[in-house]
Amino acid sequence: MHNGSPSVPGGSRYPGYDVLSKWHGPSWNEKTREVVARRIAIGPDPLFFSAHEFITVNEIAARIVPQPPTRPPIPVAMLVDHKLHWGMTDGYRLAGMPREGEAWRQGVRALDAEARAAYGASFAELSETKQNALLQRAGAGALKAMEWGSMRSKDFFKYRLLHDIVLAYYAHPTAWSEIGWGGPASPRGYVRMDFNERDPWEAAEAKSDQDASAVRINRSVR
Repeated sequence: MHNGSPSVPGGSRYPGYDVLSKWHGPSWNEKTREVVARRIAIGPDPLFFSAHEFITVNEIAARIVPQPPTRPPIPVAMLVDHKLHWGMTDGYRLAGMPREGEAWRQGVRALDAEARAAYGASFAELSETKQNALLQRAGAGALKAMEWGSMRSKDFFKYRLLHDIVLAYYAHPTAWSEIGWGGPASPRGYVRMDFNERDPWEAAEAKSDQDASAVRINRSVR
C-alpha cells in the first residue's frame, strides 16, 4: 500500500509531478486506490507465460517501449501476462487470428523460429539491432515461417504485440506521471474543458527546462 509520499518521478515535461501523490487526496476514491494498488504490486513471477516465453515477451517490450535507466522500469511484460492469465479480452479478433493467449504463444514461437532461421539463435538471444530488424519485418508482413499458421505476422505485430504492450505501458502510474495524467477521472472529473485550460488538480507542463513554476505547481497537485 502506498503511503502517499512521491515515489514515481515525473518526466521532464511535467517536472516534480507524481500521480501517486493523489493517493489520499480528493481526486481518487477507494475503488481507484484499489485498482492502482493491484497494478503497482504486480509480479514478479509470470502466471500465463512459460519462463522462456516471458523472457521473449520482456525482450519484445524493451524494443517497443524502451525505458529510461533513471527510474524503476514499468513491468510491461508482467502486465501483459496478467491480462492474459485473467482472460481480459478485447471482445473481438480478426479472421485468422487465434484468441489473445494463443496468439501470443504462437507469435512467440514464430518469432523464435524466424530468429533461428535468420540468425541461428532464439529471439531473446539476439542483439537489439537484430531484434528490431525482425520486428520491423513482422510489422511489414514479411515473415512467413510455418509457425505463424493462419496468423499473418503483420496482424500479430499490430493487433497483439503493439496493442497489448503499449496499453500495458500506459496503464501504469509511472507512465501517467510522465505524461501528466491524473489517473481515472472519477470521482473528481474535470471542469475546465477548453483548449489549454488546466484544472488545479492537473499537472502543469513545463515550457522550458528552466520552468520553475511547473515544478512548484506539480509538487502541490493532489
